[in-house]
Amino acid sequence: MMGLFNCYVRESSFVKQQQTAIKMYKIASEERFLLWAVCSVQLQVLCGNGGEKLLLLAEGLLKKHVATHSLHEPEALMVYISLLEQQDKYSHALEILSGNLGSLLMVEVDKLRIQGRLLARTGDYKAAADVYEKILESCPDDWECLQHYLDCLLEDDPTRGNEPIENRIDAIKFADCRSIPLTDEVFDSRITRASTFVHKLQENLGNDIVRCPYLGNLEIERRKHLYGKGDEQKLMEDLIQYFFRFGHLACFTSDVEVFVQVLSSDRKMELFKKLIESSSTISQVPAKALGLSITVFKFQQLVGNIYGLTVGGLEDLAVKMVEMFCKNLPLSKDLDPQESMHGEELLSMACNVLIQLFWRTQYFGFILEAIMVLEFGLTIRRHVSQYKILLVHLYSHLGAISLAYDRYKSLEVKNILLETVSHNILPQMLGSLLWMDLNTLLRDYLKFMDDHFKESADLTFLAYRHRNYSKAIEFVQFKERLQNSNQYLLARIESAILELKQNASNIDEEECILENLKYGVHFVELSNEIGLKSLTFNEDLESRPWWTPTPEGNYLLGPVEEISHFPKDNLRKKREANTRTLIEKKALLPRMIYLSIQSASVSFKDGVEVNGSGSNPNVSSEMKLLLEHYAKILGYHLSDALGVLGEVCRGLKSTEVFGVDMIDWVNFAVFSNAWKLNSNEFDSQEKESHKFGSWHGVDTLLKKCILERLKFLSTPISLHITDFQMLVRLITEPLSWHVLLIQSCVRTSVPSGKKKKKSGSVDLSVLTLSSAVQDSIQSLCGTFEEVMKWLRNQIRRLEYKEENLEGILLSMGNEVQKGRPGGVFQILETMCSSGSKELGNRISGALKSWDSNNLVRKIVSDQHAVLSETLSVCESKCRTLKALKQQILQI
Repeated sequence: MMGLFNCYVRESSFVKQQQTAIKMYKIASEERFLLWAVCSVQLQVLCGNGGEKLLLLAEGLLKKHVATHSLHEPEALMVYISLLEQQDKYSHALEILSGNLGSLLMVEVDKLRIQGRLLARTGDYKAAADVYEKILESCPDDWECLQHYLDCLLEDDPTRGNEPIENRIDAIKFADCRSIPLTDEVFDSRITRASTFVHKLQENLGNDIVRCPYLGNLEIERRKHLYGKGDEQKLMEDLIQYFFRFGHLACFTSDVEVFVQVLSSDRKMELFKKLIESSSTISQVPAKALGLSITVFKFQQLVGNIYGLTVGGLEDLAVKMVEMFCKNLPLSKDLDPQESMHGEELLSMACNVLIQLFWRTQYFGFILEAIMVLEFGLTIRRHVSQYKILLVHLYSHLGAISLAYDRYKSLEVKNILLETVSHNILPQMLGSLLWMDLNTLLRDYLKFMDDHFKESADLTFLAYRHRNYSKAIEFVQFKERLQNSNQYLLARIESAILELKQNASNIDEEECILENLKYGVHFVELSNEIGLKSLTFNEDLESRPWWTPTPEGNYLLGPVEEISHFPKDNLRKKREANTRTLIEKKALLPRMIYLSIQSASVSFKDGVEVNGSGSNPNVSSEMKLLLEHYAKILGYHLSDALGVLGEVCRGLKSTEVFGVDMIDWVNFAVFSNAWKLNSNEFDSQEKESHKFGSWHGVDTLLKKCILERLKFLSTPISLHITDFQMLVRLITEPLSWHVLLIQSCVRTSVPSGKKKKKSGSVDLSVLTLSSAVQDSIQSLCGTFEEVMKWLRNQIRRLEYKEENLEGILLSMGNEVQKGRPGGVFQILETMCSSGSKELGNRISGALKSWDSNNLVRKIVSDQHAVLSETLSVCESKCRTLKALKQQILQI
């Protein structure tokens, strides 16, 4: 029966788990089997469709067991309390905790934390505050506990205790909507109690480096401000005192960020000036002085002063940061290569300043300097992940995708980091022609996820066996979170689409792939169900640069506004809506490709009557349903969407009407053309005009969209990566699907062996349609010739040094002009050429290997490779079309 229970765990069959566990409990009367059943009930409520009435059943079973057998494991008590909390029975949970069963919890602080939480939820804030004081006396650096303590003292919505700490403490956002439950007298009394207690904690610390009690002073002042009793001067004094004590730590700025937001703009600037003055008087110890200087730079960014600087001011700031890093390199000479260098953050900060300079001036030399700064840092120490992530995005912006992918690979991303970190490279790879690398990336990610889903059941059952019930529930919830990952669903679809793109020139291979994909039926089901799914977003967006806060956003692509910084807003809701739409659209593609091939084959088969009596009604009707679904996702009814396409093809509307959905619209045009070939929606005359006019319309649309992309693109140095990726996707997606249709038509229409042609109207229809296909091939070949001409032009331009990044590097080596790139570059070159015994053998040896010219050559070479690969794909597709033209001439 335990084996059977394990099987149900593997299948996430919570009801069967519960039933099996109850049977075992009845046979053996063992506590663990009862707890297995209770956990199964909790999972039905948390992760299944079970109603909360089930919790009453589980509670009744536990009560009966406690009355007859008591409980013997701390984990059993934790399950009992959590079960009561799920039903909001906090008083009952307190009784259990205070009774004999409470002795199961051996660590007093753990017991107090549960007690404080339960008391707060019952509304007994005074008793809860007393409990939290006891906890803080034992654990004075427990910042979350201090937050709960103040919540209870001020009766300040302590029920938010389950939310992440960063959400709860940022109460400024709620200041206008929160009620103030306390009178002035009570508030003053309780805030005085809090201040007295926090000072007592500080006195008891001695010389220990514990930050929480000192942060407590700041938090108390912030709370006073929210109640209209704040004193900005007092808060500033406390911030300066905190700076004197902890300003050299890397965490200082993130510690004080929420408190600084309380201050007015003038006060922020005043505080910034005081920190600058204080930093020079605090310490002469080099490492500590360096830490203080870095904190001042960070604080300058925090208060927004950095974004108001002139171009010259920004340039001076970048130079100062890089000079400071170089000057303090001797501090790191004895460190192990695995250890962080002193001042490591200075280079990533300098990189961000240089990116702002590029955004303001549009001089590509600043981007080049930003790359050099990071690569310089990696030459000295190759383990700095933040440098690598920044480089991934910078190389991607320049169109050097191979270099971006190399830097991503050097992060050695494994296991769960594949879920949280791969967003830094995956979108760029999906828009590139690095199909082998993309296939590896998707395969490794999907393998980890699928392996985890298999192993998760074993881990869950292991947790049950070892009586670690909270872990069992945690494992199940974690698995569900990963199964609903937006990235996982997209990766599954993109992996299928990639395989279809790779083999689009061979219709026989394509049909084998579609067969393995169950002809896309499963993905259609996913598209229909996506609205009901609760998507999860597990990506770590904090690691991304400020200028590309989400995979969908890149501020460097313009427009350039007066202010050169956008904060990382919470775009989660918007991202979720966009991602649902994206999954819904992409999931339809494999099925639509399959049906399009079938539709094109049927329309060319011998014996098809002009009135369409030989058409396949099942293919036609399903195709129409999918097109209606696709048009709905685009925001139109089917007839209206077809009307928009017609107007664009006739030149009555520009392609701007498609917006960011251009690929989807052109896909829609290709698939609607395939549908019209085999549809009974029109009479014989309409059918002929729709059938042949639609071919011409698709050709016109493809040509218009592709040639417009070429107009937007400039030299490879300023390669507008979005437009280039759009060009690549137009060629490898809708155009490829259209070529598949042509292959299907040609394969069906070309006579084979001694097969005799039929006579009459069938021949006329086939000949007319084959003429339309020939015209289509001619049009597509002409479009490819234009693209290939542009690509060859760009490749030639890369060979002229004065027109590429090597020319920019040469100009940066000359006399530096204010507001122009070169200042940072010359510092790096001087540092590498001077050499110094103070740096130690390891750093000196690393600097000798630095070669800025080689770095630039790599970027140019990678841009060359990107263009050459695109040219190769175009040439291959052109050859395929010409071969098809020769075949269709046999009709």
